[in-house]
Amino acid sequence: MVRLPYVTALTTLFSYGLLFAFGQLRDFFRRILDARKPSNLKGYAPICLGLEDFYTRRLYLRIQDCFGRPIASAPDAWFDVVERYSNDCNKTLHRTAKTSKCLNLGSYNYLGFAAADEYCTPRVIESLKKYSASTCSVRVDGGNTKLHTELEELVARFVGKPAAIIFGMGYVTNSAIIPALIGKGGLIISDSLNHNSIVNGARGSGATVRVFQHNNPAHLEEVLREQIAGGQPRTHRPWKKIIVIVEGIYSMEGELCKLPEVISVCKKYKAYTYLDEAHSIGAVGKTGRGVCELLGVDPADVDIMMGTFTKSFGSCGGYIAASKEIIHHLKHTCPAHIYATSMSPPAVQQVISAIKVILGEDGTNRGAKKLAQIRENSNFFRSELQKMGFEVLGDNDSPVMPIMLYNPAKIPAFSRECLRQNVAVVTVAFPATPLLLARARICISASHSREDLIKGLEVISKVGDLVGIKYFPVEQEKTVVVEKLKKIQ
Repeated sequence: MVRLPYVTALTTLFSYGLLFAFGQLRDFFRRILDARKPSNLKGYAPICLGLEDFYTRRLYLRIQDCFGRPIASAPDAWFDVVERYSNDCNKTLHRTAKTSKCLNLGSYNYLGFAAADEYCTPRVIESLKKYSASTCSVRVDGGNTKLHTELEELVARFVGKPAAIIFGMGYVTNSAIIPALIGKGGLIISDSLNHNSIVNGARGSGATVRVFQHNNPAHLEEVLREQIAGGQPRTHRPWKKIIVIVEGIYSMEGELCKLPEVISVCKKYKAYTYLDEAHSIGAVGKTGRGVCELLGVDPADVDIMMGTFTKSFGSCGGYIAASKEIIHHLKHTCPAHIYATSMSPPAVQQVISAIKVILGEDGTNRGAKKLAQIRENSNFFRSELQKMGFEVLGDNDSPVMPIMLYNPAKIPAFSRECLRQNVAVVTVAFPATPLLLARARICISASHSREDLIKGLEVISKVGDLVGIKYFPVEQEKTVVVEKLKKIQ
């Protein structure tokens, strides 16, 4: 967890307070000026009321040029960012015909499969010609090609589970699967920093939801023991089933899950384990099989393994891997499988080809080189950022590394200045993070060369000095202080 410095917390709160006060003042005068204007609603209640969209109007719109930037190329190590301008203080943005070639430090292209690949691309083009861009049908009707069946078998073999099922969207994989696994009378215990797709899936299930402190197996055990002892609300009957949900790599923190300890607790209390590997599958582990391989966990000890194809595999969609009984149940009950159009065949072929490269089934060792490269790139970039004095979250081997910004004024300043120097970064603020914990999230790829990473580090260091986000002493300064102390002694 982030330990927010007192002075930083105070100045950040003051900044948000100032923005809120001026926003409310502007809204007050706007209501007075608009009071005499005729209403166009004709008896309808306004959809957006007051504080419901206050944050969007008074804070987000002012810096919306930092978000949703259009790109005009594949999201490779470098990509083309479309330039935009505004004539009304960022309320509306207009695209231009100009583009800027920028170093891409924001995409989830962990293994570099998002751009043209010598093995994947020809096969994807061939599948497009053969199957078209869409099946125009759901899986249970006419949308189940042999590619879909092949991918499900390949995913199950890759992650080490008996069976798997695939979906056309990663977000839906969580939000639609969780309600299909558990309902009223069940208990979901979720990590406090789990992704929004997990949160919405848990809320929509009808099950009772409890939260444990982020990545804290000891607190998980406390919550489990308390809930098992108390039983269901009001009736105090035993829970029908209990599912503990964690992530392999937490997308906003870059931290690895303490999976061995979590599984130990779940086994002790007979709770099912649900592991979201959206950011870890294909990106970590000696052969890219995720946190189970990295942390020495037997996949058989994880009851439900979820992952997406949108990161390491350069495609779209997601999967659930579990026992044959669970997958059979999902194929007959999950709305995302029964009612949603099946995954695009070229996207399916992209994943199949990418996994075969990772496994070395393309006849080369490119997959092993990519895995070694992303591990080397991630650890190098993280260590260099820390040496510069940035507060960087996450663990070694994780390709996700958030740099803490905190103050709202530093969010657009950091993003815009990096873009001016041809480095594209992603900044994240409320509601995706807690109000006081805004950050820039760096994502490293195997397609980045050492020269690319050094270029990015130089720009981030300069901008960090300019914006004032180096919250720790530079490592060289620490060394000088230690040497002086030794001389004094």
